[in-house]
Amino acid sequence: MPPRFLAPRMLSSHTLNPVIRSRFVVATISPISQTLNSSHRLPLVSPPANRLILPPNMTFPKCFSNSGSAAATDPIPISGVPELNDADRDSSLMVVSFYKFADFPDHADMRKPLKELCEELRVSGGIILAPEGINGSICGTRESVERVLGFIQSDDRLKGLRQVESPVSLEEQAIHHGHSNSSPLAAGDDAPFRWDHVRVKLKKEIVTLGMPTVSPIERVGKYIKPNEWNALINDPDTVVIDVRNNYETRIGKFKRAVDPCTASFREFPSWVEQQFQLRDADETQHSNGNDDEETKSPDTKSPPRVAMYCTGGIRCEKASSFLLSKGFKEVYHLEGGILKYLEEVPKSESQWEGECFVFDKRVSVEHGMAQGTFKLCYGCKQPVSDAEMEAVEWEYGVSCPYCYSSKSEEEKERARARQRQFENWGIIGGPDKGRRPGSKLDNDTSANHLSSSI
Repeated sequence: MPPRFLAPRMLSSHTLNPVIRSRFVVATISPISQTLNSSHRLPLVSPPANRLILPPNMTFPKCFSNSGSAAATDPIPISGVPELNDADRDSSLMVVSFYKFADFPDHADMRKPLKELCEELRVSGGIILAPEGINGSICGTRESVERVLGFIQSDDRLKGLRQVESPVSLEEQAIHHGHSNSSPLAAGDDAPFRWDHVRVKLKKEIVTLGMPTVSPIERVGKYIKPNEWNALINDPDTVVIDVRNNYETRIGKFKRAVDPCTASFREFPSWVEQQFQLRDADETQHSNGNDDEETKSPDTKSPPRVAMYCTGGIRCEKASSFLLSKGFKEVYHLEGGILKYLEEVPKSESQWEGECFVFDKRVSVEHGMAQGTFKLCYGCKQPVSDAEMEAVEWEYGVSCPYCYSSKSEEEKERARARQRQFENWGIIGGPDKGRRPGSKLDNDTSANHLSSSI
């Protein structure tokens, strides 16, 4: 089995400066207190377990240094990007997921200044702007993240962001800075832990339900705090609904929770229609204006009390707004989502079973926000366990038991070629990108071709 690197999808031209395009600095930490070795020219093979690949414009982080060694404590200056000051270098990182539904028709105006601020402060992650508000997950020092959040909330419509803060391990800090034992060049486009890379995208919705008439700005369910959640879902008259996707629910969910088995959030309205067979609330209210029992159809069901939950709360806001439009009267949802529950509720009192899938390179988390045990299949972006990685359908970077049968041999071969590029060059799209297998470039042109391919 090949080394289990976390393969990034693609590095765009603005991600790497010209120095990185031609070489990488290789650091040996055996022992950690030793100073860095000199840089090496490409090509690079997959690094051993005790080697890290550092972007040349990054200093060696103190989390890997020995405070008793002056040689290891002093950063190695590398040109290309201004050095961090002592306060930033000593600050630990934090991850904050946030969102806010708002009437935001001029959302596109915020994209450029927000992206520039994140890049200036070295805050990484992904942010979505849409006419209905903002949704994002970012990683950086506390001071930098708070400055970004402050800038966002300088717009009165976005004040009161709903936030979930997660701790960052030393390994995740390394990934944020672009290197780790298992991921030479960061963690891919979907991860907030990626050095010097932030995406600010414009979309139609901050969370895609495909129903623009559903507006959490107008009406939304009642929030239930984590310490009150157990009492609500243990009530036999409460229907507990998990509004996440099937690849999330299969690795963990609350006791008694109903799993709609949806492949995407867009399928949730159809599931509700089939499951409860309810008419629109507005239609019911204005049909005849008579609520007498004898005028009701014998097939009409009284909507149950519903308690919903998702990862961080954003999907529940839309889902609760949708249920209210369908005539549900009692709609509750977990404030802060599963993440806040796992952070605040002791494991001994928990009603949660399994692990919680997260949309970054942690893949899953447990109680106390500890790193989970699942890995990610880069063929389908689904979580896989160690046992599933022993299956014959598992091929690192190519397929897993959940996607093997749905992939053509051509798709698998493209994935293998992509994985070979990463293992040989540490990036996707090395000097052989776009060339037939077996084609060779001489040493003099390799670096130039690498630069243009990135």
